Amino acid sequence: MRTLLVALLLIATLTACTDDTGPEPAPRESVGQCDAGLHAAFSAWTRAGFSGSVAISTKGRFDCLAGFGSANDSAGTPNTPDTVFSIGSVTKSFTAATVFHLVDAGKLSLDDPAGRLLPELAGPVAGVTVEQLLLHTSGLNGSHGEDHQPLSRNEAITAINRLELAFPPGTDYVYSNAGYTLLALIIEKVSGSSYRDYTATNILPLPGRTVAGGFWDGEPAAPGPRAVGYTESGAPGHDGTFAGPHWAVDGNGALAMTARDLAAWTHELFTGRLVSPASVRAISTPGHDLGNGQAETPGWAAVDASAYGKPFLTASGGGGDVGHNAVVAWVPERQQAIVVMSNKPRLPAGKLLKTLAPALISGHRMPTPGAPPADADTAARVGTYRLATGGSLDVSASGNRLVMSARGTDAVIAALPPRDLSTEDIRDHERRVLAVLRGESSDGRTERKLFESDYGPITDIALAGTVFHDNDVRTYVTISTRSRSVLGWFSVDEKGGVGAVEVPTEPPSLALVPSGNGRYRPDDPTETGPEVTVEFADDRMTVTTPRGTTVARRAG
Repeated sequence: MRTLLVALLLIATLTACTDDTGPEPAPRESVGQCDAGLHAAFSAWTRAGFSGSVAISTKGRFDCLAGFGSANDSAGTPNTPDTVFSIGSVTKSFTAATVFHLVDAGKLSLDDPAGRLLPELAGPVAGVTVEQLLLHTSGLNGSHGEDHQPLSRNEAITAINRLELAFPPGTDYVYSNAGYTLLALIIEKVSGSSYRDYTATNILPLPGRTVAGGFWDGEPAAPGPRAVGYTESGAPGHDGTFAGPHWAVDGNGALAMTARDLAAWTHELFTGRLVSPASVRAISTPGHDLGNGQAETPGWAAVDASAYGKPFLTASGGGGDVGHNAVVAWVPERQQAIVVMSNKPRLPAGKLLKTLAPALISGHRMPTPGAPPADADTAARVGTYRLATGGSLDVSASGNRLVMSARGTDAVIAALPPRDLSTEDIRDHERRVLAVLRGESSDGRTERKLFESDYGPITDIALAGTVFHDNDVRTYVTISTRSRSVLGWFSVDEKGGVGAVEVPTEPPSLALVPSGNGRYRPDDPTETGPEVTVEFADDRMTVTTPRGTTVARRAG
């Protein structure tokens, strides 16, 4: 399996479909302390599937500091305030702070071209500025490496030199992991120290001689007990033993720490204890306008008061082959830091914080999940149900849950309609995916080469449906060679850059729980996933979505 990740961008837009991760162990009592209202709310969400740690502070004092759920199902270890999680793309907030630390020291300027600071750069990328890299407006597009594949410093520079610019620098926006790795390379060159050592020495230390974590893979490692991450399949994720070299993730996604440390570091950053007041203002000031009251800032996203009544900044990351998810928000008006981390996909941190953020930021009462699902004879529903148009919906049982897998474009459209995506949005994404697989860009040529090295020359590519999952638009394709057909999915940004890939993969699926009277609904306590109702009667399965009703009949 090959997986390449992008980060979650804004908690205001986070959402995810429910995954089939098998039966959950009994929820654990919390470890740590929260005020009564927060404890009751997070405990309720833990019973609904959340597993992770929470840290909420106001003016540096913790209102909630606790772990919920299981850090390791096999060992029976609970999450605690001292459990370490990979923070994924929240690493970019630290990289941005390190850049401003060097700006404060007079070592570089935001207007400096990357090529002047790192002479090994060649081609158009050499002309992009530090500020453009910080704001994802450089035009640098595509991937320079996969997370857990060895990539040396020189190999990273060579790969970045090969990447194309999607637009003239400074004229548009495209999220770029490679851009933040380039910043890490610049940090190393300008500081005269390794990127990791300089970060650990100058940006991670907190008052009291404590250090805000370290790195998930390699040294200096984040100290403390680690949560096992569980991936979408339910399998344990990567445990942090990858020997490296780590330049695929350095600068853009390599750090790990506790929720306590991330909240404390966020407070230190925005109250001017890590960089100068001028640099704090630069980090906090909305930069590139993303629309809908959102803007990119260096290492963060700014959300105005139209969303939740108060402006705030946020950063998020995770998912993929580690299985962790982390989200942090800073509310300047209250000097409030909110951190949620998770290690299971059923209710990831980003999805939970999207639900809770309006109450946490405004100070209103916290919402809690609805009643648990009703009992039902799920075994009687198991089988393959065929659509008249040729596709099928395979239904399996897992305890009191059903898992509905869609095979065929017609089945995906009927049962898993992407929420808030128009038909034209879907078609545009599918066109971009096909362009990648035809090798019409450097990213596409790389993807095609990688596939053919594993499976042989491609003879045909057929669309197999598009879904919205874990903040990715995923287009499934069946790729054929002379000897076999392989299902995979691709997520491609608006500029044609490949953000995430999984080949081979299973068909898209949706977990369902009974809602009474023979009906089932998505196993989604936040109610942010697909709007689907499934009803069984005799040998028929009726699927109703906002786009219509489809009847499928049991095969055999």
